[in-house]
Amino acid sequence: MAVFMTGDTHGKFDRLEAGAFPELDALTREDCVIICGDFGGVWEGGSKENDMLDRLNQRPFTTLFVDGNHENYDMLARFPVTEWRGGKVQAVRPNILHLMRGQVFALDGKRFFTMGGASTHDAPDGILNPGSPTFLEDYQWMRSSGARFRVNHRSWWEQELPSPEELQTARESLDRVGWKVDYIVTHCAPDSIQKGLVPDRGSDCLTEFLEEVRVRCAFEYWFMGHYHRDGVIENRYVLLKNEVLRL
Repeated sequence: MAVFMTGDTHGKFDRLEAGAFPELDALTREDCVIICGDFGGVWEGGSKENDMLDRLNQRPFTTLFVDGNHENYDMLARFPVTEWRGGKVQAVRPNILHLMRGQVFALDGKRFFTMGGASTHDAPDGILNPGSPTFLEDYQWMRSSGARFRVNHRSWWEQELPSPEELQTARESLDRVGWKVDYIVTHCAPDSIQKGLVPDRGSDCLTEFLEEVRVRCAFEYWFMGHYHRDGVIENRYVLLKNEVLRL
């Protein structure tokens, strides 16, 4: 079994096609590619998106992803929850699985702890509510003024950050394995690592929880997307953007 890691795809999977992914022809369904958040393949639900998901589903490997801050959580919630390799998943397609938050999966004899989500950082001018009586006026003004904003339940969802129940699930999962795993897969970084990457970005309930994990949990490597760069910090925090890395 081979396991590959990569960063945000935002609904574009060119890096996993034959020309860009030389290992492709040798892979089977037992082999997995894990996307570290901002999968973006469940967004608007149209025919173009469905065709794209069908093409990805037909590739010889199994695609796995944790969620990021740019996912359509309303649509994602419609997929049923099942068990797979020790943790909970949602099958977007038979061979495309969402690795849910706070789970521990067994892959290739290794334990993977997964915790998706992140705070949106590219909407400094606010979130518009479509139910507001001034929504159209506000939307048109923001567009014309070049404001950076998002729209609730259209391009932003509060579910981007974990609920108290999801945090509790994560702690219980780590309790069961004695807070010892091989790999951690998230979208964003723990608080101290994020502060080094983006000093002006604030903390939130997720980065603070991930900092707890960083301190308490024994692990070999931590993989994340979100920051749109490839690199390694402190020898074991692996930032992924375009690279497809084999473990």
